[in-house]
Amino acid sequence: MSQKEQPSGIYGGQAVIEGVMFAGRTVHVTAVRRKDNSIQYLEVPKKEIGWVQVLKKIPFIRGIVGIVEASAKGAQHLNFSAESFAEGEQDPQEVKKEQKESMAGRVSMILGVAVVGVLSFVFGKFVFTLVPPIIEQLLFANVFHNQIGHNLIEGLIKIILLVAYIYFISLTPMIKRLFQYHGAEHKVISAYEAGMDLTVANVQKFSTLHYRCGSSFIVFTVLVGVIIYSFFTYDSFIERIVQRIVLLPVVIGVSYEVLRFTNSLREVPVLRYLGYPGLWLQMLTTKQPDNSQVEVSIASFNRMREIDQEAQALTVK
Repeated sequence: MSQKEQPSGIYGGQAVIEGVMFAGRTVHVTAVRRKDNSIQYLEVPKKEIGWVQVLKKIPFIRGIVGIVEASAKGAQHLNFSAESFAEGEQDPQEVKKEQKESMAGRVSMILGVAVVGVLSFVFGKFVFTLVPPIIEQLLFANVFHNQIGHNLIEGLIKIILLVAYIYFISLTPMIKRLFQYHGAEHKVISAYEAGMDLTVANVQKFSTLHYRCGSSFIVFTVLVGVIIYSFFTYDSFIERIVQRIVLLPVVIGVSYEVLRFTNSLREVPVLRYLGYPGLWLQMLTTKQPDNSQVEVSIASFNRMREIDQEAQALTVK
């Protein structure tokens, strides 16, 4: 691959069960390793919705829109990967029956999964937003006499809960493999950005850590939240909880902009350290993949690029 073929930064990836999803200019592609060792693809064309595209260009709003969109799309591809991997255990007649489902039924299922994905994200954010202040209030209500101190302890509790949660789920075999595919995804993107041919040997040379990762975003929501909460006062614990809920969209929007800013500075010798908290968390959310997992990630990325190039050729004509 020549250095002239450097990406424009629009490529994004996500690990799924036994596979990887990559998003390109025109399509989302998921490649999944099935139990018979074959690779199966899900190719979902991007549908540009006018008002959504407008919102995605507005600073502080685009982060919220992007996260909701990613949650819906990620849930859809995660469901496909789980189904594809499980098909090897199904009776052939059962598989044929499922393949004959009506298109309306499939659309309903996909929409349902997307909604569940968004709701799961919202629920998770509410849990990690509301539980820390409750714990902080129970343990440190009379320790500090200023709200900034309480905010800092709340942020610390949130980080501890987040790290503990990720660590313990990473001990399960399924999540460990999911994190290995996450590492494979990062390796492929890094190899491509370095202008390397996407072979297993080349890709394995790169780190599992990458600046443009959702793990970094999670860390920034905690750090940014502490700062934003410090600008607002509250007179009771209930008011504090309501404040956290109301400010959640603000924290998400600002965190997204901070993430974009740190990404733009990653080549600056001193300022690149601003993105390190996200990289540290990735030490938990990524694992070293094996060659088979890297092969799946390469297949997904190459298929995505192939479809994008075909679409671009048609546009030129």
